[in-house]
Amino acid sequence: MGRVAVLDRDVCRPRDCDLACVKFCPRVRTRIETIRFVESEKTPVISESLCTGCGICVKKCPFKAITIVNLPEELEDECSHRYGQNLFKLYRLPTPQAGLVTGLLGRNGSGKTTALRILAGELKPNLGEYASPPDWAQIIQKFKGSTLHAYFERLSKGRLRVAYKPQYVDRIPKAVKGKVSGLLERVDETGRMAELIKELQLQEFLNRQIGVLSGGELQRVAIAATVSRRADVYIFDEPSSHLDVDQRIRVSKTIRGLAGGEEVIIVAEHDLAMLDYLSDQVCLLYGEPGVYGIVSHAHGVGAGINTYLEGFIPDENMRFRPEPIRFHVRPARETKSEGGMKIKWNRMTETRGSFTLDVEPGEITQGEVIGILGPNGIGKTTFIKMLVGVNGDRAENQSPLAGYAVSYKPQYIATEYSGEVQALLSNISPSFGTDHFENEFLKPLSLRKLLDRNLKELSGGELQRVAVAACLARQANIYLLDEPSAYLDVEERLAVAKMIRRVAEEKGAFIFVVEHDIVTQDFVSDRLMIFEGKPGVHGVARKPVSLREGMNAFLSRMRMTFRRDPDSGRPRVNKTGSRLDREQREVGEHYYVPATHKLQDRSQIL
Repeated sequence: MGRVAVLDRDVCRPRDCDLACVKFCPRVRTRIETIRFVESEKTPVISESLCTGCGICVKKCPFKAITIVNLPEELEDECSHRYGQNLFKLYRLPTPQAGLVTGLLGRNGSGKTTALRILAGELKPNLGEYASPPDWAQIIQKFKGSTLHAYFERLSKGRLRVAYKPQYVDRIPKAVKGKVSGLLERVDETGRMAELIKELQLQEFLNRQIGVLSGGELQRVAIAATVSRRADVYIFDEPSSHLDVDQRIRVSKTIRGLAGGEEVIIVAEHDLAMLDYLSDQVCLLYGEPGVYGIVSHAHGVGAGINTYLEGFIPDENMRFRPEPIRFHVRPARETKSEGGMKIKWNRMTETRGSFTLDVEPGEITQGEVIGILGPNGIGKTTFIKMLVGVNGDRAENQSPLAGYAVSYKPQYIATEYSGEVQALLSNISPSFGTDHFENEFLKPLSLRKLLDRNLKELSGGELQRVAVAACLARQANIYLLDEPSAYLDVEERLAVAKMIRRVAEEKGAFIFVVEHDIVTQDFVSDRLMIFEGKPGVHGVARKPVSLREGMNAFLSRMRMTFRRDPDSGRPRVNKTGSRLDREQREVGEHYYVPATHKLQDRSQIL
């Protein structure tokens, strides 16, 4: 039995715990240095070969900084990279194929970005030998007999050109200066830039400075710059972040347009609908986030995503999740009980510079979740701020929600607060420290390890989870969440969706959720508000309608239809012009297909 011992150096505080892991280790007590404190490292060091895996140090560590996992011994021969002693370990690598789009699906911290960096040539795989890394000849020999053998051979000789779109596009302004048009002209090697500008709707901000672009604009510029390069390998790390549904489909079509030749295309993505739409095959990544990750063999896209949702990989006889993820096939009930309390708002208008938002009168019932769908720049966040009463010159007592306790999670999470996560949550909720808080918030969002961390040190996904927990844990009548799934993986999005529904039902709360992920929105919402108009100029917020009516209205404008996977019930995008797409358009059902409509084939694969 092999063993992986990982120490989270961001959490470990040896001076504050008096080295409890060393003191209580049974092997250390018998004078076997299984755990020792190294002054130069400033943290303890765990010897995996000497460790028995008893788990006492894991339980005794007050900061939950230690994780020890037992793995099959034969897996050690498949280690592709390790960052150092007691640090993250990656087993295997994705096996991309020329002419196909290979998708990567897995939890945050499972090694997707590490695998992409290795395939991009940014990180040289050390095969687990971090102390004495192997040379290229040894690495190539290790992968002999696989498709990666020729790949690394070309990469080592500089004969493989790679175009890489990184995960965090908000860092681009720190590395690149000047106007968008200047950047795109410099990187255009294929002569396709005019076509890409139109496809990705870049015309409106071509003359802007890169440093003033929004997240969605930076994402589209980064994708255009990557696609316009002449390369053998195209890599896209989370291309859907900050994009609305229409933009995600446009990006998917652009990336799919690269396939069919000799190029290798690899995409890491959490949006299941988008991953399904653009991929030909998927490699699943599973393991313990931040500890180790294992890359599965390639699967067909439909079967691969269903395997991930099931949590069991038959060809490896590996279960990595105790319960499968299921989606409801029919829309949730269209109206709540008539006896519930209602909050109504009248017709409203808000002007912000050259943008005007008109809001139709509507109402929300107690215990209801209303989803908000629409393109970027159409006024969704403006509407949320109007409800809160923080927009423009609108006084709080003029807000439609005046007199109610409101909890608000904004789209962009500020980090001016410099304290620890534990201090933030304990100040917000009087139930912090109880079993109820542990089971309702800390466990579902895996926040226990973050409690002693400073908010300014958290990654985007970690900060998002803390912000969602802080919003929903606050005592309030009304909860407003703006893009709660941003930076979260599939399982975290599901946990957040379940948490939102539980708060709505148990507290009898009124909840509004702005969300671009169709799968998440489908799971969490009772009714939908559709925003339409001209982005950046004029928006119209329609009154809340049923899920079926709302999805039909929204997707008809997007010129898209969805079908349901017969096994998992998850929504899947139909190929434009396909038979199923045409049939659903004919019956006027773009999303929910009633049982009265017998479509010929519900399992059509793109």
